[in-house]
Amino acid sequence: MSRTLYKVQKEARRTLGKLFANSANSLVIHYSCESFYDRPQGASPRVTSIAVRNLETAQTNSFSIHQIAERHGHDLQNLDDSYDKFEHEMLDGFFKFVDRHQNFQWLHWNMRDINYGFQALEHRFTVLKGTPIEVLDTNKIDLARLLIDLYGVGYIGHPRLEKLVEKNDITRLAFMNGAQEADAFVTRNYVGLHQSTLRKVDIMANIAGRAYSGDLKTNASWWEMHGGSIKGAVTWLAENPWFIVLAGVAGIIVLVVAFK
Repeated sequence: MSRTLYKVQKEARRTLGKLFANSANSLVIHYSCESFYDRPQGASPRVTSIAVRNLETAQTNSFSIHQIAERHGHDLQNLDDSYDKFEHEMLDGFFKFVDRHQNFQWLHWNMRDINYGFQALEHRFTVLKGTPIEVLDTNKIDLARLLIDLYGVGYIGHPRLEKLVEKNDITRLAFMNGAQEADAFVTRNYVGLHQSTLRKVDIMANIAGRAYSGDLKTNASWWEMHGGSIKGAVTWLAENPWFIVLAGVAGIIVLVVAFK
């Protein structure tokens, strides 16, 4: 590897630091959609809910199929004929929001490709004859990868987001896992999907905050968290202000004893 674990961790801490130093212009995003597995026809999964939370104020903007349906006075249990129209309206509102927040940082969880991610949302809107606004890659921060960089690949079990919630005693409330969300779409529980999406952006902000403050509980050892090598551990100690102070005090004591 060209980069040591210590250097990877240092870059990750720098990224996290920048995120919270500019928290007023940092957003946490998550969305729910139709299952993207078992799709023999190849059609892109329909989007049901998107939540975007400001990292500093915790104010959350949401875009949901059930909200759009309600505005039109439409029955949630009978959306088949109108789903595409409502989804277009929902995604249009989302991408208008994106357009107003082009220079913001976007913290997400594994939203990396056309299967599930920003590209998937852009593709879906294009399919519905809309014109998406792209979030620049330089403004995207994947919290899932960032935590691996910080703590090592074995820092928590799978599924990682759920295991972190359990490990850190974070309230689940309306949280649904992937299988539960897929079932909720089939049963047209769009409200439940929306509540789960809202809960997940809160959880992600919580986890990011704990990682930033150094309070996140993981399965990573002290060794893994501080460089994973003798060189990394020594470098970490050398840059730790408390260690520097203690080393200085120890040096003074040695000098005093030597000249007695």
